[in-house]
Amino acid sequence: MLLKRLTEASGPSGFEGEVRDLIRTEAAPYADRMYTDALGSLIVETGLDKPGPRVLVAAHMDEVALMVVGFTANGLLRFRPIGGVDLRILVAKSVRVGKAKLYGVIGAKAVHLQEAGEREKPLALEQLFIDIGAVSEAQAKEHVQAGDIAVFTTEYEEMGDGRAKAKAFDDRVGCAVLLETMRGSFDVPVVFAFTVQEEIGLRGAGPVAYRVKPDVAFVIEGTVCNDVAQAPSHAEGTRLGAGPALSVVDRKTIVGRSMLDFLLETARAGDIPVQLRRVLGGANDAGAIHLTEMGIRSGAISVPTRYIHAPSQQISLEDYANTKRLLHSVLVNIGQEGALA
Repeated sequence: MLLKRLTEASGPSGFEGEVRDLIRTEAAPYADRMYTDALGSLIVETGLDKPGPRVLVAAHMDEVALMVVGFTANGLLRFRPIGGVDLRILVAKSVRVGKAKLYGVIGAKAVHLQEAGEREKPLALEQLFIDIGAVSEAQAKEHVQAGDIAVFTTEYEEMGDGRAKAKAFDDRVGCAVLLETMRGSFDVPVVFAFTVQEEIGLRGAGPVAYRVKPDVAFVIEGTVCNDVAQAPSHAEGTRLGAGPALSVVDRKTIVGRSMLDFLLETARAGDIPVQLRRVLGGANDAGAIHLTEMGIRSGAISVPTRYIHAPSQQISLEDYANTKRLLHSVLVNIGQEGALA
């Protein structure tokens, strides 16, 4: 299954090669032209002979992860996060480390040994380590070196009433939406871009937009969803199962009114449920794309994702399906005269 293969692949920011290779194989039958830029983003051009506005659709390949930065005398690995990782949820999680994908466990001092004051505070980065079973620094260095990455081991599984859990739904779910959408036929030239390094500052999307020079852009993302127990409604951001979420404003972008109206009308006409993303925090590749050159009209369509940036994330498969429906309708309608007037 596409979602399973994408989410289980390893692709931290700056190390997206495994994910890129998988996507390249999937995209090859549908590409008029396909290439990788200097930073590693994969660009798939389709419909090059079509008239109409040049459309960029982007999703990022990278995931939050960890990087090894040092060793202890007894063979434990010191690490730092790559991207926005919540340190409070790391202890006792399993990871795969380095090119050999060695199994490791994130450890800390046992609760039995902690002072009363320590138990009242979240564990600091200096109190955490990765244990790969080595008994000395020299033995650990036989298998791992500083700069190696560690990714969570979570496997994709479907669960409950139409839900799925995995690591890296942010943003492999967007990558999957792009791959399935490019199988369709559209009356405009569409460039599908799988970008790098979004999680550490939207670094890949700007160069892609500069190179592609689209007339309009859409970003497909996994976004924050906090519709869990004790969360007030205004802090939910999005709700699982309520449809793809349309961005209005976030930390990097204010979506133009004509763009938002176009997306809402497209959803209404197709009887596709949508919701508005109701939090200001966070950002996505639209934040870099819309500022490129003289400015590019950009919108963001997101799949609500519970426990985002955590080892186990959860989505609604119905939201995923409706995101695919919405993007397909957007690409069908975008070439119509006055679509974004």
